[in-house]
Amino acid sequence: MDVNEQVDKILEYGDCCDHCLGRFFGKRSHGLSNDERGRSLRIAKAIVANVPYKKFKATCWVCGNFFDDVPVWADRVVAATTGLEFENFLIGCRVPPLIAENEEMVWSDLSLSEPEPFKSEVNREVGKAVSARTGKIVDFKNPQIVIILDPSSGNTEVTINSVFFYGRYQKFERGIPQTHWDCRECRGKGCEKCNFTGAQYLDSVEELIGRPVIVAFDGTNAVLHGAGREDIDARMVGTGRPFILEVVEPKRRTLDLKELEAEINRTADGRVSVELKRWTDRAEVETLKSNKAHKKYRILVEVDGTLSADEFAIAVKTLDGVTIQQRTPERVAHRRADKIRERKVLAIEHVGEQDGKFVVEVLGEAGLYIKELVSGDSGRTRPSLAEILKKPARVTSLDVTQVEGMKEGD
Repeated sequence: MDVNEQVDKILEYGDCCDHCLGRFFGKRSHGLSNDERGRSLRIAKAIVANVPYKKFKATCWVCGNFFDDVPVWADRVVAATTGLEFENFLIGCRVPPLIAENEEMVWSDLSLSEPEPFKSEVNREVGKAVSARTGKIVDFKNPQIVIILDPSSGNTEVTINSVFFYGRYQKFERGIPQTHWDCRECRGKGCEKCNFTGAQYLDSVEELIGRPVIVAFDGTNAVLHGAGREDIDARMVGTGRPFILEVVEPKRRTLDLKELEAEINRTADGRVSVELKRWTDRAEVETLKSNKAHKKYRILVEVDGTLSADEFAIAVKTLDGVTIQQRTPERVAHRRADKIRERKVLAIEHVGEQDGKFVVEVLGEAGLYIKELVSGDSGRTRPSLAEILKKPARVTSLDVTQVEGMKEGD
């Protein structure tokens, strides 16, 4: 069946607009819009039949003349995105079932091999019209906003994609979790136990950083993605922990990171400090999360009984370079798989005394449990400092002083 015969068969279904007629052959050639292609096919059919060409003026049985309203849809998109800061966008479409059924019936009945779906043309044509009105560009890979058209209802739905930036944070105060914790009793609903806040802890690193960020971006939430996490009773000092902050539904997108950094540090009031490095994207969140970085710690160790500094230092040195067998610690067994992991102590050294306790610096592989390296965790970690000393030993304070990061830019 040649093209003219296919056109005749298509038109037997009913009156069909130039857009839909051209779209049935949409992937056959390039350089023409579907509207132009459909008009050319109609002209060619008239020439072959030796009859006058008649411009299509009826109601299209496939799309109901949707494309006559492209300017209207473009105006709706512009109205729906007023007040949002964005440089690029993407149009999507929720295709009415009847239109999908109409075009798929023709594809199947006539075995058409090169049609373009209604959805693709809608997205392209409305996208072009929005670009012309706003000066913004279409971005298929990483759009800042996505607008979904719903022809059935006449509505538009706007999704504002998140903004991400990379930095390092320091936590100077013990007792602050890395991220928000819902109250254990009410699970965030609010109860007497949490003074109706819904939170187990009033503050977290995530919230201390995120609160001024939400205001600055006019967003709805801020989510902290950290390169690992320190215990709630540990400080994060030294070079700080790498993190990516995700700003959810930001109405603003372009801010000066150094000014934002200063505002975060001002409002955190010495409890948390940040250094913001660069903008990033969602793809790097997974890279950050999966990055198995070595970590360095400074800990205070308390040992029962009498022990000289030299005896302690000799015991500590026996762990240097040793591979440790660690069964999941009792303190985290309720939320992690119970299995034995091997982790290496890359470096460990006794560096002094403080308040009657021993000061130790440890560099360990990612995933090495430092508290259990000292205490032995009732034999679940071997070897341990307590096992070597043959005395109970425990960490009384822990500071993370270094976490390897990613490329950080200027």
